[in-house]
Order: sequence, then C-alpha cells, then structure tokens
Amino acid sequence: MIRQKRLSFVVLLLLGTMPWLVSAAALPEFTRLVKQAAPTVVNITATRPADKRQQQYYNEEEVPELFRRFFGDIPRQNNAPRPSAGSGFIISADGYILTNNHVVEGANEILVALSDRRERVATLVGSDKLSDLALLKIDAKDLPKVKLGKSEKLEVGEWVVAIGSPFGFEYSVTAGIVSAKGRSLPMEADGNYVPFIQTDVAINPGNSGGPLFNLDGEVVGINSQIFTRSGGFMGLSFAIPIDVAMEVVDQLKAKGSVSRGWLGVLIQRVDSDLAESFGMDRAAGALVTQVFAGSPAEKGGLREGDIILAFDGKDIDLSSDLPHVVGRTQANAEVDVLIVRNSKRETLQVKVGLLDTASSQAPANNRPQADSTNLLGLDVRDLTADEKAALRVDKGVLVTRVVDGPARLAGISRGDIITTINSEWVDSVQGFGKMIEQLPRDLAIPVRIVRDQRPEFLVIKIPG
Repeated sequence: MIRQKRLSFVVLLLLGTMPWLVSAAALPEFTRLVKQAAPTVVNITATRPADKRQQQYYNEEEVPELFRRFFGDIPRQNNAPRPSAGSGFIISADGYILTNNHVVEGANEILVALSDRRERVATLVGSDKLSDLALLKIDAKDLPKVKLGKSEKLEVGEWVVAIGSPFGFEYSVTAGIVSAKGRSLPMEADGNYVPFIQTDVAINPGNSGGPLFNLDGEVVGINSQIFTRSGGFMGLSFAIPIDVAMEVVDQLKAKGSVSRGWLGVLIQRVDSDLAESFGMDRAAGALVTQVFAGSPAEKGGLREGDIILAFDGKDIDLSSDLPHVVGRTQANAEVDVLIVRNSKRETLQVKVGLLDTASSQAPANNRPQADSTNLLGLDVRDLTADEKAALRVDKGVLVTRVVDGPARLAGISRGDIITTINSEWVDSVQGFGKMIEQLPRDLAIPVRIVRDQRPEFLVIKIPG
C-alpha cells in the first residue's frame, strides 16, 4: 500500500512538472471541421496541349531540388493531350472558385468536380502568375462556400488543416502546424510578392490550389508549393496567405488582371557586419544595392547604400519584407520611406510606380590592360565605355586579380566591379588607390560591388 502511494505521488509530480503529458490527451479534434469544410473543396482537372505539357514536366524533373509547384500526374512520352489534377475551393455561392495559376495555366479546358459528384466546365476569369493565383467561374447557384479567415492573425505553432486531392485521392485531409510566416522563396524569377506561410502539413501532387484551414474552419491560405528533393513531401510546404489572395481576387473580378506597386531598386539582406559598417545598432532593413534610372526610387531621392527601415508606415525588419509591402501598395500612392544614410535616419517621400516587365542587358567581354595593386590585396583596372554602358554603371573599377588579404576575406572575386567604398563613388583606378590609402584601419567598411550584373554590399576590414 505504501509503495502504491509513493508511485502515485511520483506520477502526480511528473504531471505537475511536465504539463505536455496532460496536454497530449487534449490534441485538436478535426472531424467537425472536416464535415463542415469538405463540401466547399473541389477537384480541378485541366487539359493542355501535349507539347506544352511535355516541355513543362521535363523542366520540373530537371530541377528536383528547387521549390516545386506540383501537379497530379506523371509525364508520359506520347502526343495525346493529358489532364493534370489540382484542387480549389468555392469562395462564393454563385460559383467563383479560387485555385493556383499553375494548376490551370495554358489549359484549353478546365473541369471542376464538386463534392456531390456534379461536374462543371469552368471559365477562367483571370490569373496572376506572380502570386500563383487563378479565379474560376462555374455556372451554379447556392453552392457551399468557405469561411474566410485572417492570415495576419495566424501564430507560429498554430494547428492548420489541408483538404485536397493528392495523387487523385479526393478529399484527403492532412494536419500540422504553422512553421513560419512571411517566407520568401528564392526560386521566384519574376520577383517575390508573396509572404508565404510555411507549414509541416503533408502536401503532395494534387493538393495544389487547395485550402488551408485554421481550427475555426476558416481558410487562411492556399497550398501552393513544396520544397522537395524526392518529388514528394519532405516536411516543408508553403501556402499563399488568404489576405494576399483576396486582394488579388478583387482585382481579377474587376479587370481580369492584377496591378502592383513598383519602387525600382535591387536590395540585399543586412547582416551584423553590414549593420556595423553603416553605423547601425542592429541588423535590420533592406540595403539598396541599385536604383534603376527613371524609377520612382530615383525620383524620390533614394540612393545606393541607403537602408530602408520602413515603407508607408510599415517596418521593414527583413529585406524580404520590402517586395511584399511595395507590391501591395497602389500605384501613384505617395508614401513615406524611412532610411538610414550616412549613419543618420531621414524620411523621403516617394510616389510608387506601376510594376512592369524589365529588360536586361548582357555585360561586355572585352577587357583591356592596365591594373593597380593596393592594400586590399587585389588588382583593378578602369572600365571601358562599352562595359559601362552594358553594365549600366557610370563609375567603378574591375577586379582583375585577388590575392590573400582583406579583399579575399570579404568575399571579393575576380570579375567584380567595385563601385563605392565607404559610401564614396569610385571613378578610376587612380582615385581608387587614393581612397584605399585614406581608409581607417580595423573598422568595418561597406564596399559596393556589381557581380553578374547584380549589385551587393560586402564588408571589408584593413588591419592596423
């Protein structure tokens, strides 16, 4: 009897010190949510011409380690058109359906299957490649529609549920938690205008375009992408926030396309070394590495080397925050931009432009002689007029050789173009040499370079 009392005391003590043992019995129950939400989810079949589909699938298989947008079938070597499967959900009782752009892009027929097994041919109202969203319309009435939540209220660690058709298995339910918010995915070639929700919900081919629910049964995201090295789920899935999606929907309904704000800068992340070199207490903001000629940024007074800390009253803590905020700003809006310049804060007023496709030019390959060795441990030469025109730089020197020294430690490589040192423009090899001699020792100095036509800042220290 005494032994049993001691054992009971130990169990109670463990439960008191480890509350997760108690909470394990109180895991969320999803059955009611699924019963209410499942009728709002649809299965989408999109048929494309065979040649376009084969080209598309071949490219995806060639890059298995990228963030992959996914479809519901496997590439086959024949000339017959074949359907691809995805998911979607009903956002209005009169037949508006939201899904991913890549599910229906290039399709000549889109078929929507409802939960009651009815099928309808859908019309594409509009699509937006940058956000990977498409709005469909079917001829139907009194349809069950989803409840819309607020993705901005999501908390990391919160439970979420996905409903979709992975591998064609309709109305499959998977659950997990929110792993992170505001993720920027590096594979977006056209710019990243979506602050993705990262989850560990199991997502596979066929889930694409399906809804992500919170425990209140509200849609908080649209499942869009996974990170995979195998082609299947590996614990990293990404959803488009519903707040972003509904802004796109409103524009697609009104005009069939989406307009976005444009600033006209290239930016990079601010790390602790760069923050120190620019006289900041901590790493924050987006460092401007290039300002495009004629852009709203240039007209508003932004310069290379400025660090943007806030845009239109919204803090920019990470550089990846800036594209999201600018893209959601209306064109022609006049906004305040808080920056750090020469270790001091100041506010500029910028009139936001309209995002459009930008063109690029390739750099010239001719490299004349004449170089100069300096304390950084590198050789440089002047740029030709043709090189400056091709690279869109007015000033700078080309790095022709790097040896052991501060430059190599900073990450400078042969072929880089050094345009500014310590926020001062480099106009020639002669001027470059004088600037190096006058640099302070044992201090972090920002150096702006252009590499592969992309500017960035590095931090260099010259030993005393």
